[in-house]
Amino acid sequence: MTNERHIATPTRTKELLKKYDFSFKKSLGQNFLIDTNILRNIIHHAGVTENTGAIEIGPGMGALTEQLAIAADKVLAFEIDQRLLPILEDTLSPYDNVKVVNEDILKADVQQEMQQYFGDQKIKIVANLPYYITTPILMNLLTRNLPISSITVMIQKEVADRMAAAPNTKSYGSLSLAIQYYTEAAVVMTVPKTAFMPQPNVDSAVLHLELRKEPPVHVEDEKFFFDLIQASFGQRRKTLRNNLNRQFASRFSKEELEDIMSAAGIDGTRRGESLTMAEFASLANTFTARG
Repeated sequence: MTNERHIATPTRTKELLKKYDFSFKKSLGQNFLIDTNILRNIIHHAGVTENTGAIEIGPGMGALTEQLAIAADKVLAFEIDQRLLPILEDTLSPYDNVKVVNEDILKADVQQEMQQYFGDQKIKIVANLPYYITTPILMNLLTRNLPISSITVMIQKEVADRMAAAPNTKSYGSLSLAIQYYTEAAVVMTVPKTAFMPQPNVDSAVLHLELRKEPPVHVEDEKFFFDLIQASFGQRRKTLRNNLNRQFASRFSKEELEDIMSAAGIDGTRRGESLTMAEFASLANTFTARG
């Protein structure tokens, strides 16, 4: 197949839109990629090879799916929009190593689908995610304990920056800590608006998440650890002391909270954004020990 016939070109995308009388659904955050080089770059950053099984979320008209089919051993794609199924059947007809599942990734039994299709093969997730539902999808995948080695996704640049942010930066917050608890996160490339049809209103970036074999910190109570982090960023401009007093006033007196922070070696005048994950873990474990 010549490069001109690849799906990810403005000409071919327009042809398909016209042929199938397809209209973009804003509610599904549909923005199709029209730059083959960018797609190949994403796949390169994902580390996909002919031995890799790849999962895609929201294949659209198959632009990224096609490039994954060329690069990977097998591809499993989840598409929620039924209107795209006949288009995908058409565009992906040259490839016999792709399976499209018409399900919402948040509701699908991904583990079972993976087991049936890939067996024990090494799996990577590669996707151009709808911006409005990026965080729920990623957190859902990370907390399911799926047998995947990495996730490489095109998302809104601002969100990618937040997920990969380090302490003491403007972007660092509870989302950074949640993502980095499960993965090593890095923004690997930025993508111009002109690479999409229709063009989104925001800049995009590719985020690579390498899954950790175990979290970088030990916490006694995972749920409380994340609740504490959320509370610490409740009002970003306020000190840790103020945020924790606001959140835990019904359970601990001000004096008890001071004592807990002191025992954890944390100065209450600091702000949440200055604490490392290890410091949050120490603080959470001290709270848990106090009941």
